[in-house]
Amino acid sequence: MSNIKVLILRTAGTNCDQETRVAFELLKTRVKMVHVNDLIKGKDRLYNYQIAAIPGGFTYGDDIAAGRILANELKMKLKEELELFLKKNGLMIGICNGFQVLVKTGILPGNINWQQKVTLTCNDSGKFEDRWVYLKKPVTCNQLPVAGCRLPLNRCVWTKGIDEVIYLPVAHGEGKFIPQSKEILEKMKNEGQIVFEYCDSRGKIASYPDNPNGSAECVAGICDKTGRIFGLMPHPERCVFKTQHPRWTREKLNGIPDGLKIFKNAIEYLKKN
Repeated sequence: MSNIKVLILRTAGTNCDQETRVAFELLKTRVKMVHVNDLIKGKDRLYNYQIAAIPGGFTYGDDIAAGRILANELKMKLKEELELFLKKNGLMIGICNGFQVLVKTGILPGNINWQQKVTLTCNDSGKFEDRWVYLKKPVTCNQLPVAGCRLPLNRCVWTKGIDEVIYLPVAHGEGKFIPQSKEILEKMKNEGQIVFEYCDSRGKIASYPDNPNGSAECVAGICDKTGRIFGLMPHPERCVFKTQHPRWTREKLNGIPDGLKIFKNAIEYLKKN
């Protein structure tokens, strides 16, 4: 058993906490599911953990907007504790609803200034999208044989070494990524903060249904400037066993399942740092 401690934050409407717990427990970490009220009341402390995960679901019924109420709770009641956690180099992941929470607090895309710069809003299709999608990292300098290339390496510690196209499920009604401005999106690109893009099976950028929600430039996941805080709409915790893959009986699936790779990277990073 590892000494790495993981907090899985939950509240009314969270429904992917158990799957997220299993993903971390497969990697021999110490996992505890903590209700946000226990943090607010001081019964537990976020900075006692090395990893904080905000899983998927429909927190508070997605009233007002998906993730908005939990985001406001974190900003109004746990701001100082979150800042302490992030200053001590803690890792954080927000999956689906958790991603929505991170962007609406302003924690993503970064610098903990508590100002929202991007959002995740209603899918272009006008309906809940429940399907498996392909993802890839954006093209970076190490992939372009061009002298003077200024595109940065993808800095996210959660996705180190995942250079192939991967396959994960999505399940959301409000997953369309929109930046406040073109300048903000360009800045994120220049800082290596775009982590995953929706694509087709060959890694080519494609439209619906490969891009299930109409996200600007097919953005599926982003990180902060440190690479330690990661948010994505697809669900890696639903692809940690080979048998969860929809084609596991028809294809030879070798190696670590795509979703588990993401969690494993976080653990390996903490072991080295």
